[in-house]
Amino acid sequence: MLDYRIIPVTPFEQNCTLLWCTETMRGAFVDPGGDIERLLAAAASLGVTIEKLLLTHGHIDHAGGAGELKQRLQVPIEGPQREESFWLDQLAAQSRMFGFPQAQPVIPDRWLEDGDTVSVGNEILQVFHTPGHTPGHVVFFHAPSKLAIVGDVLFAGSIGRTDFPRGNLQALLDSIKTRLWPLGSDVAFIPGHGPMSTFGAERRDNPYVGDDA
Repeated sequence: MLDYRIIPVTPFEQNCTLLWCTETMRGAFVDPGGDIERLLAAAASLGVTIEKLLLTHGHIDHAGGAGELKQRLQVPIEGPQREESFWLDQLAAQSRMFGFPQAQPVIPDRWLEDGDTVSVGNEILQVFHTPGHTPGHVVFFHAPSKLAIVGDVLFAGSIGRTDFPRGNLQALLDSIKTRLWPLGSDVAFIPGHGPMSTFGAERRDNPYVGDDA
């Protein structure tokens, strides 16, 4: 089984997700944007051994702590898709722009592509390339749990911003409707910010991508 805990980090209250396999107690941080001591304390309190870091995209609040965590834990970084080098290469500049601690460089050990899988302990998550918010954004989906980690693609009642460089509104709408909706209305998702929701609730009520939008 896969279990998880959401740990908001950084002044942006970004939802870092601690995922772990309950059989092996091996886990991953998804989008460790900062507050590293808080993240490490959470893993320790749960008895989870971190074996990798997963990134949905390269914005500072999602990736700002990944370089230091990789160095401290000696674990690999997997994701995002390689177009996201556009943002990862700018992490130091992003940290200065938004008043974050100086971010260490992040070079993923493995770029991910649509259709890839990643492992967390004995559990397998599917990878979907979901551009629009950023060019190389990815989403992680654990089919047995019907759980998706969607970064800043989709939120409860909203969608990701597309006014950043290389953002694209139509690409974002297409990512949601062609990549996420087919996974099923009963899928629960963890967004990059704010509360969880389900794809079904968003298809019903979301003013941007609902079925009646």
